[in-house]
Amino acid sequence: MEATGRTVLCACSAFCLLFILTEVSSELIHIDPSVSHVTEGDSVFLSVKTNFSPDKADIQGTWFHTGMSGTNTRMLVTFTKTNEICNMKHCDQLVFNNSTFSLEIKNLNRKDEGDYHLSINIKYDNKPGDIEKEEKTVRVTVDVPVSNPAIEKSPSYAVIEDKANVTWTCSVENGTRVMFKWLRDNVALGPSDRYHYSQDNSTLLISPVRKEDKGSYHCVASNPVTRGQHSRAVELNVYYGPYNLEVNSVQGLRTGEVFTINPGELVFFECQADSNPPNSYVWISKTRNATQIVTEGPRLEVRSYRLAQAEEYLCRAFNNVTQKQDEAQFTLVVASLGTVLMSIYNKPFSEQKRPHRSGHEDATEDFGIYEFVSIPGKTESTQASCRSLARLESIQDMHTTIYDVIRHVPETPSHSLLK
Repeated sequence: MEATGRTVLCACSAFCLLFILTEVSSELIHIDPSVSHVTEGDSVFLSVKTNFSPDKADIQGTWFHTGMSGTNTRMLVTFTKTNEICNMKHCDQLVFNNSTFSLEIKNLNRKDEGDYHLSINIKYDNKPGDIEKEEKTVRVTVDVPVSNPAIEKSPSYAVIEDKANVTWTCSVENGTRVMFKWLRDNVALGPSDRYHYSQDNSTLLISPVRKEDKGSYHCVASNPVTRGQHSRAVELNVYYGPYNLEVNSVQGLRTGEVFTINPGELVFFECQADSNPPNSYVWISKTRNATQIVTEGPRLEVRSYRLAQAEEYLCRAFNNVTQKQDEAQFTLVVASLGTVLMSIYNKPFSEQKRPHRSGHEDATEDFGIYEFVSIPGKTESTQASCRSLARLESIQDMHTTIYDVIRHVPETPSHSLLK
């Protein structure tokens, strides 16, 4: 019989003794359980190990096969220590080893999968009146390899976010017990309330489609005898937006939604938003309660000498497919800044929580302390741009005054920015 060792550490006050305790296994026969998944047409070898001496005992045993449904049990081989009889219907498929009781089944098909059961009776020569019975079972599955999967998308055209659903289907011509997995841009899809899978994952419904669903999709098919087979990639095009509309300019000095520029400067503004397809843009000027379209397109050109006063502008982005639009509004002020340097310091966090009084609905960037530094000896504008002034880091020997956040925009360029 098979002996197994176990080490026990024993301690006492006088000495420490290390010794081995042995246990005797009651398992007389053992079948390797690792053999389970087999490709159709291949062979499987059911190896049997004995923990007794067959030469000192009489042996009588039988190999049986039972289908996966649990019915239709058939005898394959019955044997003694000296003889064997195989089922005539399966003899060409079976190879039995009489010395080890192992069994090989060749050219397996789907009907051959199921439970293989070995039952053996053992009568020892030194115990003529005792008969021991041992039984072991191992399950064998037989699968057809998976072919390359095909992927389909419905509808096949681009879809509008929040208004459409998309159904993906993955299929294979060959394969049994196929498992499917979905990837977008080579990353496995994570869980989502908008993703609905069929029981075997071969179908994926995205309902509704969102911007983040755009990308390249493919499916992977596998089974116990086939590593993942990848389909071709199919693109999902989603119409969305506009999102995150912004107006920016590399010129002038920006304070929240207020741009301040020098007299005579030519300023360009860019209007950008995330959208598919690209947005159409319209620039609108708002002066004295009157509005007019200035230009179309993502870029606005403004010549400051044409401004009689501070003006409000609005960029409107419109997606012709999604029928959605967004707007961004800003104020443009012309002021001579050649003799003024503005430095913005962060307020303490507690001061940022004061009630908002800047005059803008959303002006979280307006908060701060503005330091206006008068440069001695400079009384006339040098026509330096606001951008160059903003880059000045330090000037010594200046008279400094700390002011609170600018509360309003001057009505005319001649008024002081501090009013």
